[in-house]
Amino acid sequence: MAAEGAEPEFVVLAVRAGLVVVSALCILCAYRVIAGPTVPDQVVAIDAVVTNVVAIAVLFALQTGRSLFITGALVLAIIGFITTVSVAKFVTEGDIIE
Repeated sequence: MAAEGAEPEFVVLAVRAGLVVVSALCILCAYRVIAGPTVPDQVVAIDAVVTNVVAIAVLFALQTGRSLFITGALVLAIIGFITTVSVAKFVTEGDIIE
C-alpha cells in the first residue's frame, strides 16, 4: 500500500517516460532549427523546442513536487508565444512594428 501523499508507481513511471520522450523530441527539433531548409521551418522548430522545454519543466515539477517549475514554465510559454508571433510577423511582413 502506498504511503499518504506518495504517487502511485505508474504515475512515476509515466512521468519518467514522458521526460525521456519529450527530451528526445527536443533534440530532434533542435536539429531542425540548425538544419531547417527555410526560415519558416526553423521558426516552427523553435516554437516546438520552447513547447518541449515547457513540457519538461511541468514533468519535472510533477516528479519533484516543486511548484516553482510550473511558474517558470508559464513564463517561458508566454515568452515563447510572443517570440514566435514576432518572428512570424517579421518573416511574412518584414517588419514587427508598423
